[in-house]
Amino acid sequence: MSKLWKWKQGTQQVGFKDWLDGKKDPFLNEVEMEPKQEKKPDAKMLRERLRDRNLMYENLYDANKNKEIRLFEKIFPIASIIFCILFIVLMMIMVSYLPPVGNASNPDNNEVTKRYIENGLQETGAVNIVTGMILDYRAFDTFGESNVLFIATITVLIMLKVNKKKEKTKAAEAQSDRLYEPKNDPILQFAARLFVPIIMMFGIYVILNGHLSPGGGFSGGAIIGAGLILHLNAFGFEKTERFFTEKTYKTVCFAALSFYCLAKSYSFFTGANHLESHIPLGKPGAILSSGLILPLNICVGLVVACTMYTFYAMFRKGDF
Repeated sequence: MSKLWKWKQGTQQVGFKDWLDGKKDPFLNEVEMEPKQEKKPDAKMLRERLRDRNLMYENLYDANKNKEIRLFEKIFPIASIIFCILFIVLMMIMVSYLPPVGNASNPDNNEVTKRYIENGLQETGAVNIVTGMILDYRAFDTFGESNVLFIATITVLIMLKVNKKKEKTKAAEAQSDRLYEPKNDPILQFAARLFVPIIMMFGIYVILNGHLSPGGGFSGGAIIGAGLILHLNAFGFEKTERFFTEKTYKTVCFAALSFYCLAKSYSFFTGANHLESHIPLGKPGAILSSGLILPLNICVGLVVACTMYTFYAMFRKGDF
């Protein structure tokens, strides 16, 4: 008996050591196991479920037998017409209470508009009253709009980012670049060589004269962005990315928005505390005038131009 116990004990010890070393599983083929059988649905239960489903559809969705559906189909067109008539009547009543156009007592003719018109040139130095309003009196709103453009572009950039492990080859990129446009189109390239410099110069002119005449950062930046898009369509990514890449966009936008934020923060701080900002307004009508409005126009123009081109480039390329 003692020999048998020692033999069993030794066998268990050896089996445990083999299992610990990963050589043998002591439970494999040693434990009674039943293979798992696939559960087959009961035919009677399936028939009952199908019958219940058919009864439900017949009672709820049968327009010929369901009184509620028939009543709804009759009432709905009439109710829709009545609602539209009431809505139009209410809108007409509201419009009738609006003040007449041009009336001196209108709510929009208040001290704010009067101050913009009468004191705008003296306080901002900008001949263009609209530019003085959006880049001086309401510069905080313009800064928020520029940030919205930057954040929207960065979001799309993240969504279309290429997986580095599955990065495209240069040949595949060149082929996708000319997938929808004719390769080396001489007419398009000649037009681009002729008009892109003119478009760029006109965009710069609109930005730099935004405080003197109609224009500014938004319109001038849109013109420059259109010039960049024309250059991309004519010459492709290979030549355009020699001077404008993802890094260029991020650097230019970050620098422009940072300068805008710091400059207007200083202006807001001095104005709120009735301190002298020591920023010269210059001579009204001169190119170097209007204090911070000129550099802020340049910042807005850079952000708008880069955003327009980057949006087009990302959606055309499909990834970045």
